[in-house]
Amino acid sequence: MTYKFASRMNHLKASEIREILKVTEKPDVISFAGGLPAPELFPIEAIKEASNRVLEEDGIKALQYTTTEGYSPLRKWISNRMNKKWQTNFGADNIMLTHGSQQGLDLTGKVFLDKGDIVLCESPTYLAAISAFKAYECQFMEVATDEEGMILEDLEKVLESHIDKIKLIYVIPDFQNPTGRTWSLNRRKELVKLATKYEVAIIEDNPYGELRFEGEMLPSVQSLDKEGWVISLGSFSKVFCPGYRIGWVMASKSLIEKYVLVKQGADLQCNTMAQMVIAKYLELYDIDVHIQNICDVYKDRRNTAIKVMEQEFPTEVKFTRPQGGLFAWVELPEFMNAKEVLEKCIEKNIAFVPGSSFFPNGGNENTLRLNFSTMPVEKIKEGLKCLGNVIKEMSV
Repeated sequence: MTYKFASRMNHLKASEIREILKVTEKPDVISFAGGLPAPELFPIEAIKEASNRVLEEDGIKALQYTTTEGYSPLRKWISNRMNKKWQTNFGADNIMLTHGSQQGLDLTGKVFLDKGDIVLCESPTYLAAISAFKAYECQFMEVATDEEGMILEDLEKVLESHIDKIKLIYVIPDFQNPTGRTWSLNRRKELVKLATKYEVAIIEDNPYGELRFEGEMLPSVQSLDKEGWVISLGSFSKVFCPGYRIGWVMASKSLIEKYVLVKQGADLQCNTMAQMVIAKYLELYDIDVHIQNICDVYKDRRNTAIKVMEQEFPTEVKFTRPQGGLFAWVELPEFMNAKEVLEKCIEKNIAFVPGSSFFPNGGNENTLRLNFSTMPVEKIKEGLKCLGNVIKEMSV
């Protein structure tokens, strides 16, 4: 039987991370692969209470359809939180709830991208964003980055030379996936200036920003925008629990109207019960206490990972030292291939994600991403020491 698929299917392939995660389901594998929150930190008892309260107090509403925009009390809480934490100035009407920030990426593609359009992104960038946008048959132009974010001279050159086809600038300014780097305040300001000058929308993806272990929280890119060019994506997945799949898009009201239209064609709405349970949890408990607990655990795991890499990795191996988030980025000597290193590590029940998948146009085979949030400290020590030994053996 031969099906007549849409042409976009020719550009899609399985997520390399998801394929590797199949290996990590084995109980004896030490995984640095997925961007998974630590499951032992999920507030299970509190969620039980919140769920019972929702069903007892308003079960009929919780089990019924709701609006595409989402549960109003939760949207109001998010807008207040964003205004306080990230210095924005929006209300509930500027927010639409999504099935994780991943759906926000997919809907962004629907709203903005035609075949052949160009998306500008950091080099490297989030693998699942590449997958989401690629479904709309766009092209990617990578902009070189350093420790402060995109190199803006390079960004402006690309904007000048391809402005007719550029639709989006996609960035992750806080604890970027995959590198863990955070943009400086000056780079954020200059990015907004360039987007305004060339009239190009910015997608600010910020699922990790609350997971700061040290240093000062910086204003969001969206808070620096006075004309509505920035669309921000957020999520409860990394600070509460990912299984509910509740995130949001925040933008000008005219843009939210567009997102509502395309979400109605996708799934009509997010899970009503999940939205109401999260809202009830936020009413009953102090989520800042919960987030601080997460940060304390992740900071200890990050510190362990960095210490082991400093001790066990060859001196020619470079790696980032993130101030928060879930990831560190490793650059091996140029002659090494991270996929070949992974093959050796899998034999020893160690998993990570090779870095080449985070470059939409390929290359950079000597890079890899390490997650430090999921494994306990002793497993991090054991796993990274083993990885260091494999790298040493393959360096000879």
